[in-house]
Amino acid sequence: MDKDRFVNDVEAAMILSVSPQTLRNYRHLGRGPAYSKRGRMVRYRVADLLSFMVAGRIDPEARREGQS
Repeated sequence: MDKDRFVNDVEAAMILSVSPQTLRNYRHLGRGPAYSKRGRMVRYRVADLLSFMVAGRIDPEARREGQS
């Protein structure tokens, strides 16, 4: 997958396993992955989608180590 490629909201939603409406809601609320907009056209860079997923990563092992 080319990380510098731009995809539309339907493709971005498939990558994130959410609905396109969820992405629209994120944009409206000012949260979610970074995006580019030209007029009404919205595009997401694949690298930004992957970064968004990594930012929400929770490591259960790290939590256990911090409880010692």
